[in-house]
Amino acid sequence: MHTPIGVEPERWTTWSDCRRVLAVAHTVADAQRLMDPLAVLAADHRVQVVFTIAPHSVFGAGVEEWLNSMGAVVAPWEQAVRSRFDLALATSVSRELDRVLAPVVLFAHGVGFNKLVPAPGPGQDGPERQPYGLARDGLVRDGRLIATRLVLAHTRERTRLERVCPEAVPGARVVGDAAVDRILESLNRREEHRRRLGVGSEERLVVATSTWGTSSLLGAGREHLDRLVREARTRRCRVALLIHPNVWAAHGTWQVLSWLRPWSEAGLIVVPVTAEWTGVLAAADAVLGDHGSTSLYATLLGRPMLLAPHGEGDIDPASPMGRALRTLPRATTDGSILDRLLRELSLWERSTLRSLATDVCSHPGRFAPRIRAVLYELLDMPEPQGPAAARPSPPLSFDLPGRNP
Repeated sequence: MHTPIGVEPERWTTWSDCRRVLAVAHTVADAQRLMDPLAVLAADHRVQVVFTIAPHSVFGAGVEEWLNSMGAVVAPWEQAVRSRFDLALATSVSRELDRVLAPVVLFAHGVGFNKLVPAPGPGQDGPERQPYGLARDGLVRDGRLIATRLVLAHTRERTRLERVCPEAVPGARVVGDAAVDRILESLNRREEHRRRLGVGSEERLVVATSTWGTSSLLGAGREHLDRLVREARTRRCRVALLIHPNVWAAHGTWQVLSWLRPWSEAGLIVVPVTAEWTGVLAAADAVLGDHGSTSLYATLLGRPMLLAPHGEGDIDPASPMGRALRTLPRATTDGSILDRLLRELSLWERSTLRSLATDVCSHPGRFAPRIRAVLYELLDMPEPQGPAAARPSPPLSFDLPGRNP
């Protein structure tokens, strides 16, 4: 690459004297998550953003295609780590980040630092499992902190960080969660999202969400999804499925769609990885989830929820998801799953959902201005005039399966 980085890049550029920001993506989920903080920089003529794809990611399939579809400048990894940048952003801890020649701002991969670092393989010994994203092994290399700033969504995350990696606390900043802000914004356009999903005015919509892995809804709870789709066919109800990007990356789009075809032919709306998931979630009348981040975000809706009865072993009990797993009702094989999902919530259930939702984010609606202050401080530049620009939620647009008979 010769521009905007390389040998004498100023010979080829039109905007000059830009601060250079490197966005490090390991997976499609990373790349999508990075778009939120980058939104506060994107329109600034003083800043040039360059993406790169970190190597050795198990779930790296599809990242380059996704970035190319966005029209992003993507630098080869080896060139990126040989070039100096004024700032770098990442959402996954990895042993590659310490090669980046810039102050690193590290964001959460999902919500709440819920998942534990994967356990060692069979017959292998290892340290006590710590929360991914907060664990000291991921934040410190050779006694040096990798990240200059660690971005947190909730003040309670700072307390958890003090227990597992106290040296990272001075660089931690609580700014909120952009996904929370997009969900709240999407709720204001809920009826629009429902129309785009093909949900009729007299129909109900259940959104099913699956993280990745063998203990996920798609890994261990498929019987619950199968019952839901079959019951919905006989009722005025639609079902939409949100799938973690890592599932698509690990198995391939063709294979995932092939496995899901019997359900999609029965009316299941399979939401593609490229669609804005917050709009789908906001459109829900009820949610069938698992131990993934999307299920925790669903507590913001204040609507009936069931969780698949698996996944506790992958979750930090001290995390918000740990509390949700102990509190929210579980899907079972008894009775009608649809009746349980479309029930009226009790006062206790409404109070529980509100309480869980407060664990997600300390500053709802404030991510953009708070993260802008953090980034421009590190760039040593005055913030642009006017309000910080949050990433807008694009309208839902993808092919839908045939409507239920």
